[in-house]
Amino acid sequence: MRIQRNDSKFKINAFELVKRHDYAHYTKNDNEGPRTYNIGQAKVPSVTTILAATQSEEKKAGLDKWRQRVGYQEAARITKQASIRGTEMHYVLEQYCQGKGYLNLSDEGSLPRMMAHTIVDNLGKLSEVWGTEVNLHFDNQWAGQTDLVGVYDNQPTIIDFKQSNKPKREEWIEDYYYQIAAYSLAHKLNYETINQGLICVCTKDLIYQGFLVDEDKLREYEKKWFTKVYEYHKNSKTSSPNV
Repeated sequence: MRIQRNDSKFKINAFELVKRHDYAHYTKNDNEGPRTYNIGQAKVPSVTTILAATQSEEKKAGLDKWRQRVGYQEAARITKQASIRGTEMHYVLEQYCQGKGYLNLSDEGSLPRMMAHTIVDNLGKLSEVWGTEVNLHFDNQWAGQTDLVGVYDNQPTIIDFKQSNKPKREEWIEDYYYQIAAYSLAHKLNYETINQGLICVCTKDLIYQGFLVDEDKLREYEKKWFTKVYEYHKNSKTSSPNV
């Protein structure tokens, strides 16, 4: 997939934009408490809210140790910087994948743009884009927003873009698999079946990692995701749907 510069913008033109589904859009609530989405009259917990509420004690302890090691102020700075960088990288990729093009010449835009270009350079098998920043929900039990739905290597695929400070080991990214599984289940319920997922990671040093979630692994994590959802709602005072 090649990046071209036209009219003072970078664009990619090696795929087809296909409006295969009329994807719905839902507003979200970020200001008070954990993130929720407004689905009709219901406030539905986000995928990331469920993951945060059900994370293991081991993972919580690991995060606490990291904060203690680097210092709480430095940890907050690193987290904020990564969030800003990730937001800009996602926006660049969204504009590219919508065929609009984009170029932010500020200092803050340079590194995220290069990270986005690194990801694009590794998306040669992407042939169709059905939607970007696609909102999905599953029967008011969870909701979320995936970065891209389309056809990758001839298969309907959920794709998520991730920025990272350093390369990931597979054992560190289980939450990413849960996210893909949650989006896949919601897409199947409302639109059509997804056969695989792809997690595209780029570090601030421009190292790319692609984690393909094949159909067997996707179905495995879909089942495991239901367990997390059940645990979340069982412990929630506001909702206890049947899963």
